Amino acid sequence: MSPVTVRPDVMDTKPYAPGLTIEEIKEKYGLDTVIKLASNENPLGASPIVQKTVAKFAPYVFRYPHNGNPRLNMAIAKRTGVSEKRIISGNGSDEVIDLLIRIKAVPGRDEVITYESCFSMYRLMSRLCGVDFRQLPRENGFNQPVKALAEAATEKTALVFITSPDNPTGLAVSADEIRQAAEILPENTILAVDEAYIDFARPADKYDIIPLLDEFPNIVLLRTFSKAYALAGLRVGYGIMDETLADYITRSRAPFTVNLLAEEAAIAALEDEVFYEETLRIVHEGRKKITEGLEKMGCEVLPSQANFVMFRPPYNAQELFEELLRRGVIVRPLKSFGYGEHIRVNMGTASENEIFLSTVKEIING
Repeated sequence: MSPVTVRPDVMDTKPYAPGLTIEEIKEKYGLDTVIKLASNENPLGASPIVQKTVAKFAPYVFRYPHNGNPRLNMAIAKRTGVSEKRIISGNGSDEVIDLLIRIKAVPGRDEVITYESCFSMYRLMSRLCGVDFRQLPRENGFNQPVKALAEAATEKTALVFITSPDNPTGLAVSADEIRQAAEILPENTILAVDEAYIDFARPADKYDIIPLLDEFPNIVLLRTFSKAYALAGLRVGYGIMDETLADYITRSRAPFTVNLLAEEAAIAALEDEVFYEETLRIVHEGRKKITEGLEKMGCEVLPSQANFVMFRPPYNAQELFEELLRRGVIVRPLKSFGYGEHIRVNMGTASENEIFLSTVKEIING
C-alpha cells in the first residue's frame, strides 16, 4: 500500500531546526557542565513569583482555561496602554502569525512579503496556508529593506513582515521608518512588526510603534513572553492590532490555545517588575561586555538592540562553533540563515559571559 500523500507545498517544506540542547552536548562530549547561549533565552531563568504561581495553579490543570484569555488580555492592555479589544493572546507569537496569514491571505491568489535571512516561521506558516512567499534582499550592513518592502507590495500582498529588533542581526527599525513604510503600503496590506526583542531596545521611544496604531489600522505588533519574561517553555505571545481585525481573529480561531498555567504565569510575569528590570540590566550590561570583549579579539560585532549579538570572528566560524561545543559552550552558527561566517550568542549571566569570552579567546589564540 502506498503512503498517504499531502499537498505538494507541504511535502517540500523543511521542518524548523531548533538549537542544540544542553543534554545533547553533555552526552556527546562527556561533559558535566554546559552553558547554553544559543536560543536567546532569559539568563535569569523563570521569575520566582512565576514559579510560585505555576505551583499554585498546578492542581487546577484538569479545568479548561477561560476561552480567549480575557484576564491575560486585560493585563497586557494595562501594561502596554492600549484597549484590551486590541489584544489577541496566543500559544506563542507563532500562533498569532499563523492566524494573521489564515484570515487575511487567500491561497493561490495572495502573497506574503518579507526579507531574506529572517525568522523562518513567516515562510513556514505561509507555505502551510498555501500562500505565495516572497523575500527581498537585505540592504548593506544587514539592514532590513523597509522602504523597498513597502514599495514592492501590490494589491495581492496580504502581509508584509518586519522584525525589530531583527533576528539574527539584532538591528532594530525605528518608529519613523515604520511610519514611512505604512504611508507607502496599500491600505489593505497588513504591516506586521515582530517585536519579540523590543524590551531590550534603547532608547525605547525611538522604537515605540504603539502611537502609530490609531493612524494606521493595518499595523500589527507581535510580541512574546519567551524572552524578557522568561516563559519560553510555556508558549505565550500576543498581538496588538486594530479592534476590527482582532474581532475577526477571535471569531475564527480554535478555542483554549493558551493553557491555564501559561495564562496565570504570564499575568504573574507582568506583575513582577523587579525581575523584569533585573533582566534588562543583566542583558544590557552583558551585551556591552560581550561586544567589547569580542571586538578586542578582532571580531566584527553588529550593534545589537536585542538580548544577543551577531559577530564575525577572525577564525573559521564553523570551527569556532564546534570547538566551543567541545568545551561546553553552545552558541548559534548562522549558516542556516545564509551567514556562514557569523555566529550569534545571547547574553548569559555575568559568569556565563566570562566563560564564553575566555573560551573564545583561548580557541582563537590557540
